[in-house]
Amino acid sequence: MKKVFVLAVTIVVTLTSCRVQKNPSVAPPAKPLVVDGSLWGAMWQQKASEYKALCYQAYNIARVRLDIILQQQHSKPMAIVTDIDETVLDNSPYAVHRALKDSGYSDESWMTWTAKVECDTVPGSLSFLKYASGKGVQIFYITNRLEAERNATVENLKHWNFPDAVHEHLFLKQTTSGKEQRRSIVAKDHEIVMLCGDNLSDFSAVFDKQPFPERDKRVTDNAQLFGEKFIVLPNASYGDWEGALYNFNYNLSPAQKDSAILRQLKTY
Repeated sequence: MKKVFVLAVTIVVTLTSCRVQKNPSVAPPAKPLVVDGSLWGAMWQQKASEYKALCYQAYNIARVRLDIILQQQHSKPMAIVTDIDETVLDNSPYAVHRALKDSGYSDESWMTWTAKVECDTVPGSLSFLKYASGKGVQIFYITNRLEAERNATVENLKHWNFPDAVHEHLFLKQTTSGKEQRRSIVAKDHEIVMLCGDNLSDFSAVFDKQPFPERDKRVTDNAQLFGEKFIVLPNASYGDWEGALYNFNYNLSPAQKDSAILRQLKTY
């Protein structure tokens, strides 16, 4: 009888244990996706040799294309228009710093970072732009950094001896993040033979603030320009691809952004 009682108790304890293990409590994630994702992207940018390879590949293609362009006749002086952040300067330390504070981008923290003038170069960028400048091509920098960042930006470019690192060749954000108007200013007196950037809006206004299906369609419609006139650098940390996930409503909370992201991800 005693053995039967012990057996019964053992069965009850085992079943209770199974029930507890079957429905364990799930702790919420330590950080929102929009924070952890930025940290992961910055780690890839800093540590993945594949990231460096992609950058070198982009600028190697740019050099091959430029050599072909240089053999052609041009009615105006040639120019290359390039973005700055994640195209020629590396801001991954900023992304890491903010993520470790469980925070994302803010204008104030960003300007604190750029004022340090500590951005490293994106692999291959300096070599290519120096090569282009040596061939008589002028370099223009069109960025969505703010006017208040002008002096620090020029100083950072000069620190690495980027060509044409002067105020006259630097176009910062004024009233809009769209870059078409600034590209038009350069195009008045120069033939823009190539554009370099990490975001589709660095290349043409047709990509500005478009939802995902339309962004994809417009990339396909302009497929022949990528690797020919448009040189794309990798950026897994931020960009319009992220903004499109929540309809460019950057005022959403991290939790709301996470919900928008998760609704659109494919799984099985």
